[in-house]
Amino acid sequence: MKIALFPLAALLLAGSHVAMAQNSVTVYGILDGGVSTVSGIRGGTVKQLVSGIMDGSRIGFRGNEDLGGGYRALFTLENRLELDTGVLSNRPISGSQLPDRFSQAALLGLPAQLQPAVAAVAASLGGTVGVNLGGAFFDRQTFLGLVTPVGAVLAGRQYTPAYEVVATFDTLATQSSLALGQVASLPSAIDIRLSNTIAYRIQKGGFTASAMAGAGEGSTSTGRFLGAMAIYRGKGFSAGLGYNTRNNERAAKALTSTVFGVSVDVGPGKLNGVYGLVKDDNPAGLGTISAAVGGGNTGALVQNAFVNAFKQDGRLMQVGYRLERGPNTVYVAYNRFDDQRTANADTSSYGVTYSYALSKRTDINAAVTRMVNSGLGQAAPGAAGYLGGVTASAGTDATGMALGVRHRF
Repeated sequence: MKIALFPLAALLLAGSHVAMAQNSVTVYGILDGGVSTVSGIRGGTVKQLVSGIMDGSRIGFRGNEDLGGGYRALFTLENRLELDTGVLSNRPISGSQLPDRFSQAALLGLPAQLQPAVAAVAASLGGTVGVNLGGAFFDRQTFLGLVTPVGAVLAGRQYTPAYEVVATFDTLATQSSLALGQVASLPSAIDIRLSNTIAYRIQKGGFTASAMAGAGEGSTSTGRFLGAMAIYRGKGFSAGLGYNTRNNERAAKALTSTVFGVSVDVGPGKLNGVYGLVKDDNPAGLGTISAAVGGGNTGALVQNAFVNAFKQDGRLMQVGYRLERGPNTVYVAYNRFDDQRTANADTSSYGVTYSYALSKRTDINAAVTRMVNSGLGQAAPGAAGYLGGVTASAGTDATGMALGVRHRF
């Protein structure tokens, strides 16, 4: 999903070097929609009107007050909206379907007679798959900050440091079905944004860095999050390193993501690369499975099977090239999630995305992405504004094609 990282960094970090009004509130937004077709889905090819092909549609409010002496107060409130329906949330193309490795007793290492219990758990977990299903109005960002001569302090719901590195060095800048995150979205390989966080950001010349900490609501240990990132932007070359780690609801170390990105000017365009390590030995949100299926030895057996299935140990990588000439921008990329576990749920994608600027605010976009699943891999292409979900069965490939219009205001 697309985030305006460079404008955000400029607003937060430039301090007294940026001339702006004494006090200001800006209303901004993106409306992005079009048509999409995805093959390989259960029931056949799906054709539909969608919101968020290149960017998730949104409306935001950004405030800034110059306090003098290099100090500024600021805030950002940003909601998500679905252009096709007007609601605040969405579900994947495949609905509540989970990958086979999370819904079939045999693939979970359980006896066939436990399939009814597995199906019940899978149905419950499938009901939680989607974006902003709780309907929070300012689901994207909501934070308040103070910029000082020695950096900025921000508190609220924010993008995580590791995700900022991915979004900066992803060839697609998280746009379209060809973005890196599409091959590792269920379960997610990187926390995108988190609530209840506080961050410190600094910038000096071409160097930008941040550190972030957060916790679960009303707790300092369960759900605790720590992250940091550093990015250097030089002439014709940029590099960045980001790290996220958080605990689950039982205060055990859970999803941890380490990502490295690089960008180099090559010929008329820009060559990008991203490499990430993803590890999760204690996945969150699974502690009540045993009770839900009746407890006892059977409950413990089923819960342990799901915990093992949702563990992550993988390598996330991308190489891509971006070429911009006049109103035309072409992106090509190859992405891969290499699963190191026994399940070997590998997914690769490749394709091309094209954007034609009708003006500074409006463009026409087209994307074609081929997803190749091997082992128990089962990812389907989504887009910047929504999850793709899963294909009809493990190892089934999928092709996504989309054509749409984006307007910024």
